[in-house]
Amino acid sequence: MKNSRRILERLLRATARADGPAAEMPFGFDTRVLAAVRALAPNGSAVIALFTRRASAIALAVMALAAAGLYGTSLPDASADTTNEYGIVDAAIQNNLTE
Repeated sequence: MKNSRRILERLLRATARADGPAAEMPFGFDTRVLAAVRALAPNGSAVIALFTRRASAIALAVMALAAAGLYGTSLPDASADTTNEYGIVDAAIQNNLTE
């Protein structure tokens, strides 16, 4: 019993003096990290899809603005009658001045 106790104490002292594991990366760790980073980067088709999505959103906004402008000009104008009256009076004045 004493012999096993002495052996155990000697083993515990040896482990207390031992350095920790080497501070280096595991095998293949850097390769896995680089592969994961490259997988996150967008490829060519993703860039084209993003461009297409943005271009279609801008085109939709332009179409909406054009439709709103066209709708505004197609509404009946309340001052259209007075504009016509001013045109008639202006034509009458021009006719009288040229005589």
